[in-house]
Amino acid sequence: MEALRHALRDPTAAAPPVAERLGTAVSPAEGRLLGHLRDVLAAFRALDAGDRARALAVLLTLTQGMLEVLERFPPEAAGRVAALETWAELDRYTYLNAGCVGEFWTDMLVAHRPACAGWDVAVQRARGIRFGQGLQLVNVLRDLPRDLRAGRCYLPREALADVGLAPEDLLRPDALGRARGLVTRLVDDARGRLESGRAYTLAIPRREPRLRLAAAWPLLIGLATLGRLRHAGNLLDPTVTVKITRRELRRLLARSVALAWSDRGLSAYAERLAADAPSA
Repeated sequence: MEALRHALRDPTAAAPPVAERLGTAVSPAEGRLLGHLRDVLAAFRALDAGDRARALAVLLTLTQGMLEVLERFPPEAAGRVAALETWAELDRYTYLNAGCVGEFWTDMLVAHRPACAGWDVAVQRARGIRFGQGLQLVNVLRDLPRDLRAGRCYLPREALADVGLAPEDLLRPDALGRARGLVTRLVDDARGRLESGRAYTLAIPRREPRLRLAAAWPLLIGLATLGRLRHAGNLLDPTVTVKITRRELRRLLARSVALAWSDRGLSAYAERLAADAPSA
């Protein structure tokens, strides 16, 4: 990872042979992807100076997040669970892994889409950060039991201690009773951050429908998933999978395309999904 970060910073550095080093430690699909790292690095270096600087900033942030995860959590086969310590660490984790993308996308739109040039960039960047963090919190909640069995607990240790739990306790589905309030707090936090995503999406001019949809689709899917998380059974049970169905996804996509031109319609649809609607 550090070799990759060095290659991003230094235009003369060679692409690190990641695929060769990892070998069978990654899936065949991941190996094929990593095998194209040299091509990806060449495309990055061919960007104009402004876009290259913006891409470098977000790539260094994302890879910093990956490094911190690797340093924080044990290997999957270690048989133990490590956790983030504080709410501030959770906020940092969601920023490094998703919130920074909202900043990047804002800067790219302002640089390249005249319809967005009049944005209050500071406001929209802040919304973009919260939007990304909200989506990442949805992922944290949805994947909670599987992450725990891989040795990763993103629920802060200090918050667990407040309800008399340790990270390892969450491996037992019957711990949900004591953890319920904490899970509800995270669901509400994600909901509030996705509200910033709704404001972000509606700030994209209606004459840019494809850009609107690029923001609306993750927003609406996130809200629909969050509604299911509220109504799910035991979120600590690894056999429980929370996601919208393909049929619901197709319906969501179709409705959002029809509503992309309407501030009122798109906002009302997002509100419906946010209000714990049982279906999309």
